[in-house]
Amino acid sequence: MVSITVTDAKPIKRTFYIWLAAACAAIAFGGFAPTYWLQLPAGTFVGSPLLHLHGALFFAWIVLLVSQAVLAAKGRLNNHRAWGLTGIALATAMVLVGIAAAINTLNIGLSEGYGDKSRAFLIIPISAIGLFAGFVVAAIAKRERPEAHKRLMILATISLLQAAMGRIFFIIITGGGPGLRPGLGPPPPLEIGLVPSLIPELLIVAGVIYDWRTRGRPHPVWLIGAAIITAIVVLRGLVASTPAWLAVANFLAAFGR
Repeated sequence: MVSITVTDAKPIKRTFYIWLAAACAAIAFGGFAPTYWLQLPAGTFVGSPLLHLHGALFFAWIVLLVSQAVLAAKGRLNNHRAWGLTGIALATAMVLVGIAAAINTLNIGLSEGYGDKSRAFLIIPISAIGLFAGFVVAAIAKRERPEAHKRLMILATISLLQAAMGRIFFIIITGGGPGLRPGLGPPPPLEIGLVPSLIPELLIVAGVIYDWRTRGRPHPVWLIGAAIITAIVVLRGLVASTPAWLAVANFLAAFGR
């Protein structure tokens, strides 16, 4: 995360984004604790070393998000800027490793004979990573406009929470299980992931309400971001089974063989 300038004078305005970042952290860890973090010490997690790297990077992002919000709220902008350079490198690694992990899962599904179901399901992680990358790039471009910058960083993180929220639903429905789906059956229908993918947008609703109370109107970043996330989450179900997307999935699968 890159530099922002804190212009809000009231303490409540400075702490709101700390609480918003903490809410992102709660969803992320709440979703992956039963299927990953709590299974590590028990030795019951099933997955390749790549998934451990994936988990470590995304864990680091959440920690960095919260720490950057705290630094900005305290006015420690020199520290915030310094760690922002780390955030750029971390986000880049997350995109590359996230795509590699998605391709790895696709190839496992293909090896188990799930074919087009696995190819269609690939659109969920790839679209989420794409959203994350797009919002991070926009946040970097708006680093001199703190009101837009900090909202874009939250939107980037919300894009990643789709997987965590999906895990929460998985736990509620099945009672839990190994952290890796392959070996347990075919990928679930994309329609099942629609609601869990949209629920994290309630954090955007919180941001809009906060803006109405403190600014008199919602910041356009919230509205544009919500529209983009909603459109991609809804439309990807229509695209996933098309010949064009299946061809893209085959193309990506070749990189993991």
